[in-house]
Amino acid sequence: MIKRALFIALLTALLSGPATAQGLGGPSSVEADLTPGDGLTDPQFRFDFPQNIAPGWFASKARLAERGFAFNFDYLSLAQSSNSDIGTGKASSGIARFYGSWQATAQGSLTFKIENRHAYGAVAPQFLGLDGGAVSITGTAFNDNGTLLTNLYWTQRATDGSWSIQAGQIDVTDFLDIYGLVSPYTAFQNLAFNTNPTINAPNPGLGVAGSTKLGSNLYVIGSIADANADPSSPDLDVFSDGDLFKSVEIGYTSGFDRVYFDNVHVTLWHADAADDGSRAEDYGATFSAAWFVDNKWMPFVRAGTSKGTAALYENSVSAGIGYFARNTDLAGLGVNWAEANGVPGNQTTLEAFYRFSVSPGLQITPSIQYINNPLLNLGQSSTTVLGLRARVVF
Repeated sequence: MIKRALFIALLTALLSGPATAQGLGGPSSVEADLTPGDGLTDPQFRFDFPQNIAPGWFASKARLAERGFAFNFDYLSLAQSSNSDIGTGKASSGIARFYGSWQATAQGSLTFKIENRHAYGAVAPQFLGLDGGAVSITGTAFNDNGTLLTNLYWTQRATDGSWSIQAGQIDVTDFLDIYGLVSPYTAFQNLAFNTNPTINAPNPGLGVAGSTKLGSNLYVIGSIADANADPSSPDLDVFSDGDLFKSVEIGYTSGFDRVYFDNVHVTLWHADAADDGSRAEDYGATFSAAWFVDNKWMPFVRAGTSKGTAALYENSVSAGIGYFARNTDLAGLGVNWAEANGVPGNQTTLEAFYRFSVSPGLQITPSIQYINNPLLNLGQSSTTVLGLRARVVF
């Protein structure tokens, strides 16, 4: 019954006749990564690196962008250290990315992203929490998965902006249950504060998604994607196995130019069981509320619940606040309470970070995570993880 109801709601979201769409993107999408700064605060950068060492390169990029082809190369690095009395106690990795968008027609564009994720040592930050006995992803996206095709999709929009649709190699976490602090590349690092950890979101793969507006402040987004996707080896297997991830979201925003920042929404999702028995059927619901106050403060409350075995948490509640400074610096503080799937008890996570925007192409982000009652390490009452993330954009 739940599966059928969600599928009907999803088809309604994808096929309904709208007026001025919310759009399909978010703070971790290619669209956002191509936008300098944060689009909200007054940039007052300390340096001009790397623009000042290769002005011709950036001038050429600007000319191409004027003709409809915008792109970036960037490199991110994350090092973390834990005081857990089990595991390695340290992790580090990097991500090299090439991404961009070609505005092929007035309403149609092609988006791409290729990345290489690599660990510097035995453990990548994504697994440092688990390695130290906590049911926690302390370094979202910083793994050792190698070369990945995470985006290659066509976007079509109505002339009047009344709807938007994506089809191709999509990453549902670009638009699924987002808010202004969701990106692991520029904001919080722990999964508890990224895409809701109760959602069994698939890896990037073949899919279709659509968004539309319902009135002056309401929107709806729906997606259907390959539940078994593997971006390191893209394929068309979804057409034969039919294992799907489905989601539908309805939300409210103060204005569609502020949809990342003034946003309240509910998301329903469902993932089919894998034919080979490696994943059970699961489904769930999430709630998110975030509001940008005085263009500086962003308090948020997020919650989720799921049934099944694949999502990290069965129940999760997060709350916190972000502060956007004048020079595009960003500070964040969040706390999460969660019950893990298949592990008795509950766990509390706190994360604080400060992102220094040193220049238009360089960000440095120190962070601290405190995990109380790590559920897989009963001999230790808490774990602290220190982190340092850097991002340079060319």
